[in-house]
Amino acid sequence: MATLNQLQKTLHITYSVVPIVAGIDKFTNLLTNWSNYLGSNMKSVLPMEPMAFMKVVGIIEIVAGLLVILKPVFGAYLVMVWLIAIALVLIVGGNYFDVAVRDLVMAVGAYTFAQLTIITRKTL
Repeated sequence: MATLNQLQKTLHITYSVVPIVAGIDKFTNLLTNWSNYLGSNMKSVLPMEPMAFMKVVGIIEIVAGLLVILKPVFGAYLVMVWLIAIALVLIVGGNYFDVAVRDLVMAVGAYTFAQLTIITRKTL
């Protein structure tokens, strides 16, 4: 059976690596064409081209992943809020509801990681 420490470490790795990889991919589009996730209503209000915007998003995601590594509780809450914001943008855009649900589930996981980190610190 896994210990709280092992579970916390697994989530620590996950919530560090996934935002960094997703952020880097905003520059390469190897996993997907990220600008497709912006609804036409979003694209029309952006102050820049969609790909430039997605690169800004990529930088934010990389920083969020690094913050999870360096400041796990703060980083986890930041990732949680970021994932909720992404889900809301997708819902308002009227597309990718499946991805919005996935991001909300991942936000719950980020919250769980933050709480496990707090608990494991108290037990050490």
